[in-house]
Order: sequence, then C-alpha cells, then structure tokens
Amino acid sequence: MNDTPAIAAALPGQASPAAAAAAKGPDERRDYRPGYEVVAERILDFIAEARLVPGDRMPTENDLAQQLNTSRAVVREAVKILSALGRVRAHKGRGLFVADDEGMLITSRWGAFFRPVDLDHVLMLFEFRRVQEMAASSLAATRATPAELRTIELAMQECRHGFVHGQVDVFNQADDDFHAAVAAASHNTFLVSAVRDARRLQRQSSAIGIHDTLGEGTRSAVEEHEAIYRAIRDGRSDEAAQATAAHLDRTLEDYRREIQRRLFG
Repeated sequence: MNDTPAIAAALPGQASPAAAAAAKGPDERRDYRPGYEVVAERILDFIAEARLVPGDRMPTENDLAQQLNTSRAVVREAVKILSALGRVRAHKGRGLFVADDEGMLITSRWGAFFRPVDLDHVLMLFEFRRVQEMAASSLAATRATPAELRTIELAMQECRHGFVHGQVDVFNQADDDFHAAVAAASHNTFLVSAVRDARRLQRQSSAIGIHDTLGEGTRSAVEEHEAIYRAIRDGRSDEAAQATAAHLDRTLEDYRREIQRRLFG
C-alpha cells in the first residue's frame, strides 16, 4: 500500500552507493538508503499483503526481481539480509520460504493470532499502537528536522485533500504516510518498525471494509492529524503525545462500532 523509494542507485552499471552519497549534500547523505535495504522492506510488504505465514513458499529471486522491477542481484542481497534477521529461509534446491521468527509482528505467530473482526484483538492492537505512537510523536517534537516536519505537513495536507474530494485511496495512503513520517521523525529505528508493523496488522481490519468510506470519522482524523502536527512543529512533546492518544482512542471507537455493526447489525 505504501509507496516505495526508487532503487536506481543500487542497480548495476550506475554509481556506487558511496559515490552517490558523496555527490549529495549532508542532509541527503543522511537520508540515503542502499537499494537492497529498500528491496528487503518491499519483500516484507509483499509477505504481509499476500498474507503469507511461516512455512509458506515465496516467489523465486527471479520472480521477485520482476515483481519489484529491480535486478536479481539486488534481490539476492535483500534476501541475505532477511535471512540473517530470521525472516526468510533459503533452502538450496527448494526455494525461499517465510521464516518462523517470533520476533516479527507480521510473519510470526502474531500474524496468525490476530483476527481483524475480534474486538479484543483490535483493542489489544490499538493499546500497542497507543504506547508506540505516543512515544514517537513525543520524541518527534524534540528531534524532527525541518525536512521531516515538511514531510509530516504534506501528508497531513494530503489527508485533508483526500477527505474533501472524497478520494478514499488518497486519504488512506496519506494516513499511512502521516503516521510513518511522525515515527521517522522520532529518529528511533525500533519505533519506526513497531509503528509500521502495527499499521500493517490494522490494514487487515481495513481490508474488510472498515475504511472504505469517508465520513465523520475521517473528518475527525484530519483535524486530529493537524493537532498532532502543530504540537510536533511547536516542540510541545506532552501535547503531541496527548493529541496522538486522543486520535487513536477515537479511531478505536470507530473500529469498535463498525465491527459491532457488522457482527450484530
């Protein structure tokens, strides 16, 4: 669902990563990511979106390269990283498989455990999100760079655009981008990963149609995003955390009502 960065810098025949980074300014060098790292993240996205579980066979390296529009060499390096992290298993002569790593939210037991129409499961997921995202927004208020603030602001504005023009897909993408941008501005890699993985699980609930219309809940989300952004922009850590908590609490109520409506009419 999320847009992915271009990986041209990592393709054969182009400038090396070091040379590419050296040609950029200080801010761009800090934001540079190797192509194999980007592709590794996209492979994890594929596993989540395809609902693969531990033990499931994955596409071959050639097939992944074609699907991700990159080279087999880059995919091979990405697979090495994922294998080292325990997220993918490569069996010689048999292919690639999703690993049974209990450290992952998506492809471990948590993915199989989570039921998107179970109110208790949705409640637990939002409790988890509340802890992670309150911390992320609080840290972002003291650590966000001007470029990161601009990224958060643009995602916030795109959310409003999607709502005003009735574009569900635009709003949903911008919503993802907003929360990811706030997490990135925390400058804490573990929070970035936790926020991303929890939202992937939440999309399983969205997939049953909870977010297929734009109503009052969406209007509230737009306003809540703006409150979070303003608090982060102004360096108000406590207010950023509380605005995030209010946003997630209200969103949970939307999920609760919709699930109950679907189950009980």
